[in-house]
Amino acid sequence: MTVRHERQAGLGRGLAALIPQRATGPGPTEIPIVSIRANPWQPRRRIDEEALESLTASIAEHGVIQPVLVTEMLDGYQLVAGERRLRAAQLAGLDRIPAVVRQLADREQLELALVENVQRADLGPLEEANAYRQLIEEFGLTQETVAARVGRARSTIANTLRLLELAPAIQAALSDGRLSEGHGRALIGLPPEVQTRLLDSIVGQALSVRQTEELVRRLREPKPVPPDRARPGQDADLERVEEDLRRSLGTKVSLARTRRGGRIVIEYYGNEELERLYERLIGGAA
Repeated sequence: MTVRHERQAGLGRGLAALIPQRATGPGPTEIPIVSIRANPWQPRRRIDEEALESLTASIAEHGVIQPVLVTEMLDGYQLVAGERRLRAAQLAGLDRIPAVVRQLADREQLELALVENVQRADLGPLEEANAYRQLIEEFGLTQETVAARVGRARSTIANTLRLLELAPAIQAALSDGRLSEGHGRALIGLPPEVQTRLLDSIVGQALSVRQTEELVRRLREPKPVPPDRARPGQDADLERVEEDLRRSLGTKVSLARTRRGGRIVIEYYGNEELERLYERLIGGAA
């Protein structure tokens, strides 16, 4: 109980509070950059190039202020935390870099790399979800334990993990920034093929998270079947057109035949959505 409390309290003081300390261990030391290998447990898969260039310029002028964290190997060192600092130091032409050397197990390496990135808000939602899954599946941690280690609520861990259930196309859109985590959460639970069909509408029409949630809610509503359309197989083409319009406009659309033609009912929920539909319809007709 005491250990867990100390671990959670440490998050407020930064990554250094989580690093296992030796009672008489050495402080930071400079080591050759060429002797450091990449961290195989690094949860981050993308690095902002603009931010990296800025950090490189800073390091070229002032040097590396905060040491990286490494663990010692038989043939050198393995990076645990500080990937951007290491890359920037290489780009700045440095041969050596200040480092704190610790003996860490694989799980601790992933844990510390994850905590550093979470604290710096450096991870994308899927990178974070994959790191949580790795801690659970490969190292046997529970969601409660992961939550305690990274300073998050257990419900946050569970909701983030659910992003891994999304269709591949949605996950790709999350990874490249076309969709936000909120958009992804709104689509959870829909069949994969429906998620994929909605992607073009959400991105193409720049739907907000709220609008996406409303769209999903309408799609989940049971569609009433009028008496004149109750016979099996009747008006299949009309239903297909209705579905296409619903996906294209991002709102509920109803079609009904009459003796001399029919009618199209397009629903909207608020002035903002009415303006969006107006622009969509007028623009498409122009």
